[in-house]
Amino acid sequence: MRDLLQEIGNSLSRNRLRTALTGFAVAWGIFMLIVLLGAGNGIIHTYQANVNTNALNVVTIYGGMTTTAYQGYKEGRYIQLDNRDLKATEEDFKENILSTGGLVNQNNVTLSYGPEYVTIRLYGVHPNYAHINALKIKEGRYINQIDIRERRKTIVLHEKTAEILFKHTDPLGKFVKAGDLTYQVAGIYKDQGNNQSSPAFIPFTTLQQIYNKGNKMNMIVTTTEGLDTEEKSNAFEKAYRKTLAGIHNFDPDDDSAIYISNSFTQYQKTMTAMGLLQLSLWIIGIFTLLSGIVGVSNIMFITVKERTHEFGIRKALGAKPRSIYKLIVVESIAITTLFGYIGMFCGVAATEWMNKAYGSTTVTLGSDSATMFIDPTVDMGIAIGATLLLIVAGLLAGLFPARKAANVRPIEALNAR
Repeated sequence: MRDLLQEIGNSLSRNRLRTALTGFAVAWGIFMLIVLLGAGNGIIHTYQANVNTNALNVVTIYGGMTTTAYQGYKEGRYIQLDNRDLKATEEDFKENILSTGGLVNQNNVTLSYGPEYVTIRLYGVHPNYAHINALKIKEGRYINQIDIRERRKTIVLHEKTAEILFKHTDPLGKFVKAGDLTYQVAGIYKDQGNNQSSPAFIPFTTLQQIYNKGNKMNMIVTTTEGLDTEEKSNAFEKAYRKTLAGIHNFDPDDDSAIYISNSFTQYQKTMTAMGLLQLSLWIIGIFTLLSGIVGVSNIMFITVKERTHEFGIRKALGAKPRSIYKLIVVESIAITTLFGYIGMFCGVAATEWMNKAYGSTTVTLGSDSATMFIDPTVDMGIAIGATLLLIVAGLLAGLFPARKAANVRPIEALNAR
């Protein structure tokens, strides 16, 4: 084995430039494979991290616009959700609904404390909104059922809003003004964003009453149980749409009349898309690697042609075809493995650099901010898979040239120039 490796080393050193150029193609292919998979993992990890902070059993309902005429009503009618829908959700879907709440909002509300003020959105919510949207209470408490029932003028502020209004003063129990109204600060929350424009929360019933919303609302937010398959989710949505159609007199088959957003089915669809993304990156990377492997195979054919006379002498002296076959295959594997590991090392280094340079990069859209690239690296399973791929690629690259070399007839080889 030692003599075989020494002979392969001598062969490679005699053709350094050709070996280097061929090896570069292999190294570049595995480098691109690792970098593409690392970048894909960064995107997938980002989505999974965002999903993990939110419940997967959330169904949100919004009003929409009818697209068909129904029972004397023309198409193009806006469906406004109201308290009847909230009551129907609670009473008619007890088997699947864990919690129900509504949301009604008031834009451009100016809150002030002393000389400080800030203009924000005001959300009237039920207690389940905090869990559904992964809000964390930093101080105090969130809106509760007593606030809802008694229409209390309590308010929960974002931590940045509290910093602007209260500076170094403890905000809990203090009163903020909103025009002629005052709200008592019950709690401070934080979320994935970090902007003072994040909304403040007051009881759902309080906002409806104070801002003359009547029984109207912007959306219904629920948490569900048992909707763990696409079939069950579709059946629930169909039954729910039918119930609200009876309340608002629209066609139950008109999907545009109300919009139903199911986080579980969206998660399934997105994970399927992420799987396709990763598969696509594998395919692109492998084809890039194959271009290098084809180069190795071509070089091995040239090597066989150049050494045909040598192989003829070997066979004339009694060398078996298997030894020549083994020589070419091992030389091919050596080239792909050596330069493949160089490419893999550079690829892993590049993904680690991406992780340090961009792993905590956040992008702000409106009032929301999110990390866009999380852990863009490859795991041990990918590294092992890439190693096996290199060995197999080297074997395939040398397979046909080796067969040609092993089948050389001594007489023809000795006459070759």
